[in-house]
Amino acid sequence: MDYLSREEIINELQQSFQPYLDKYEIENIGIFEEEGQDNRYYLGYTTQKDGKTYHVHLPFQKNIEGGLAPVDNKWTVESDNPLEKDLKEFKNLDHVFSELY
Repeated sequence: MDYLSREEIINELQQSFQPYLDKYEIENIGIFEEEGQDNRYYLGYTTQKDGKTYHVHLPFQKNIEGGLAPVDNKWTVESDNPLEKDLKEFKNLDHVFSELY
């Protein structure tokens, strides 16, 4: 398993979000990160459009040195609305954003 630093992954995420802003007319996009249980770490985006906020992320495994390796390439979407269920198993960001917007 190849581990990358948190900074490398965040840099890659930052470099790739501009096309999604334009294509899906997303009003605001930023980096999402959350530390989970059992050495899990989640990185992705927080997006906003039409008053709705979503957290779109991938799961990572964290090693002792703090390096991160993707667990799988399936994106998960969480809404800020507690009544909405999480959406899972998206293969790519175009699939995510076409479903949301």
